[in-house]
Amino acid sequence: MHNYWALNKKELMKKLKSKEKGLSFSEAKKRLIEQGSNEIPPKDKKTGISILFSQFKSPLIIILIAAAILAGFLRDITDTIIIVGIILLNSLLGFYQEFKSEKALSELRRYITFKTVVLRNGKKCEINVRELVTGDIVFLNNGDIAPADIRILDTEELSMNESVLTGESFPVSKTFQEIKIDAPSLQQKTNMVFMGTTVASGTGVGIVAATGKNTEFGKTATVLSAKEPPTDFQKNIKKFGDFLIKLILILTIVVFFINALLGKGVLDSFLFALALAVGITPELLPIIITITLSRGAIKLAKKKVVVKKLASIEDLGNIDVLCVDKTGTLTENKITLQDYFDVDGKKERILLEFSSLCSTAIIEEDKVKGKPIDVAILEYCKKEKVENTLRKIEEIEFDYDRRRISVAAEKDKSCYLITKGAPESLLEICTSVKKQDAVIPIRQYKAALSKKFEDLSRSGYRVIAVAYKEIEKKKDYLPEDENNLIFLGFITFLDPPKKTANESLKSLRKLGVELKILTGDNELVTEQICNQVGIKIKNRIILGSELEKINPIEFSRIIEKHNVFSRITPEQKYKIIKSLNEKGHIVGFLGDGVNDAPALKAADVGITVDSAIDIAKDNADIILLNKGLDVLANGIKEGRKTFGNITKYIFNTISANFGNMFTLAISSIFLKFIPLLPSQILLANLISDGPLMTISTDNVDEKELKKPKRWNIKAISSFMISFGLISSVFDVITILILLLIVGNNTNLFRTAWFLESVLSEVTITFVIRTKKSFWKSKPSSLLLLSSVAGIALTLAIIYSPLAVLFSFEKIPYLIIAFIGLVIFLYLIMGEFFKKRFYKKHEL
Repeated sequence: MHNYWALNKKELMKKLKSKEKGLSFSEAKKRLIEQGSNEIPPKDKKTGISILFSQFKSPLIIILIAAAILAGFLRDITDTIIIVGIILLNSLLGFYQEFKSEKALSELRRYITFKTVVLRNGKKCEINVRELVTGDIVFLNNGDIAPADIRILDTEELSMNESVLTGESFPVSKTFQEIKIDAPSLQQKTNMVFMGTTVASGTGVGIVAATGKNTEFGKTATVLSAKEPPTDFQKNIKKFGDFLIKLILILTIVVFFINALLGKGVLDSFLFALALAVGITPELLPIIITITLSRGAIKLAKKKVVVKKLASIEDLGNIDVLCVDKTGTLTENKITLQDYFDVDGKKERILLEFSSLCSTAIIEEDKVKGKPIDVAILEYCKKEKVENTLRKIEEIEFDYDRRRISVAAEKDKSCYLITKGAPESLLEICTSVKKQDAVIPIRQYKAALSKKFEDLSRSGYRVIAVAYKEIEKKKDYLPEDENNLIFLGFITFLDPPKKTANESLKSLRKLGVELKILTGDNELVTEQICNQVGIKIKNRIILGSELEKINPIEFSRIIEKHNVFSRITPEQKYKIIKSLNEKGHIVGFLGDGVNDAPALKAADVGITVDSAIDIAKDNADIILLNKGLDVLANGIKEGRKTFGNITKYIFNTISANFGNMFTLAISSIFLKFIPLLPSQILLANLISDGPLMTISTDNVDEKELKKPKRWNIKAISSFMISFGLISSVFDVITILILLLIVGNNTNLFRTAWFLESVLSEVTITFVIRTKKSFWKSKPSSLLLLSSVAGIALTLAIIYSPLAVLFSFEKIPYLIIAFIGLVIFLYLIMGEFFKKRFYKKHEL
């Protein structure tokens, strides 16, 4: 935007090529063609087809598609159907979520589909806001949403609610005077009205300075239309998928060539290698993730946390930095009267009586409506049962230059002029102070009163002063009558901290989450609130104006080093989130206004509240039904439980599959026959994965919830190799002893080894699922029951007529006892190596 705030009326008209009677219809039409509609244009809009096809780009989905093709080639119809079903379920779910998110930009445009009053050819007329152009003269009234960025030309007590754009909790009074500041912040542009903000009180006339994407509101939308960055969860799923592709390709190729070169037949070797590829693929991983996340979503909903995007649950649990605005999060987002006192610091009820009379607020249907400060006074008087004994007879309206309002009121035969306003304004027109029952010249108290006002302001309070004098009753009262007043005292206001804020912050600290405050409010109020809720400010509060002047390297350093930022713009919030992301943090951001939408989109987890505006809710991943950090702390804990259960599945299945397939690959070299048939490999994989379908119900050790966790592909691969090799050692021992026992009975050998493979993978789950000794950590009942059912099913197939379909033979009880001993020793060894692994790898 140009420096319209620095120009006077004549300069504005010249620069914007407008006139006091407004533009002509022909000129407006011409500009509309040149500038385009006053709306936010869609950018890179995705079609339904492109969104659908994008679901199949994940490496994990590519692996599953390959596995489905291989299973079909091996004529394993059951596995083919299961894998195809998993692919379709996850792809349709992803399509639904992404297609829904495309509505976000449309919601933003909805804010400007309304009418506005402009001056055209010297006459007022109502037009669609899309037809506004620069140079149009616009009229603003109480309750209006500003249709564009407007430079004020004239105002009558105009104040704007800019919280959706700047985060400022108090309405901002507007003036038509030019601003002589170099590069002022949004908050300092007090002669500008910004698109999307709301008229809190008064009226105004202004000239349109910017429309559509050139407005401050439009800049927010431009950020929203950019491609959404992948979350930490999505990045790690891709890394895991890439890792699996490499592993599967290497193992498959090596096994095929070794077996073919050893003369076991090219076709048989090829089928065996393909079965290994399918066997090592954790085909249930996407559905396990979906089930676990869905279960987590249901549990979170019961705790007043609604999840829009399932993948965000895992990122929610892994958050290590949470960025929030103080308004409505640490505070109640409601201005309340905190205190009132006279010159001696004593409570004088006359201050309440006079200030409630000197007000524009009204009571409708038992609700107080009006300016926030006036509402706070009337609500306090109502609660304290303060009765007004004076009758208002006339009002001298508030204006920005005077920064005060006065009323003439009478009681019995006496008449008073009562004035309420900014303390510095009242101190200029007061000649006396009221001390107890005496009226004393103000000279000796003026300095002390000014200092008291400054101290209160520095403590974060909004302060008004009240003065009065006895006057003669007359017909008309003017601002000139505001002189020789008697100073009565101060009234202080605050947006108070939430009662739950302190405990909630303690909970977040216990969870290892660092809190950063990003607010558009001033630093004095911010400091006061931080002190009240127990947030220790690191070094000092950083202002948005400071961030504007520094280079990217210094910006990143400051963001990492400090934790409280005030008077910041929407773009700066966005940049802060991006900077933290680039530093490797998993970032959560809690916001509810238009100004918060870009940061919500950039964060790994965008969090908003049910009362937020639609554009914030559409760009968020998680919606809190109650706005508060206590609700969020519960959500983070539940997210960590979800993450814990997903990693249990990954650690278990990838190590077990690798161990089994590695054993098969090695044993196939020295065995004269293929150790397991492809159908037996796929059946073992299917049965052993069955109990893991219930992993989402498992209990998570309390210690695992105390700090954020991160995906660690290096640790996963290390775990896979370590436990896989342990499994292989026991498998090889089993093979050698089985060869001695069964001799040349190939089918009996395969059956016994099939049983050992399934039982070892099912039972080792109880070792892998906890860092504790497995007998000290209680699994869920469903996991325990499903594991028992998996073992029973395995034995049932072997000893039932179905055995012939898989070339199984009945196993003698002596061999079953031997297998039981091997598994017992395997569990003990697994427990030993687990302890050593976790000492080396911090997970």
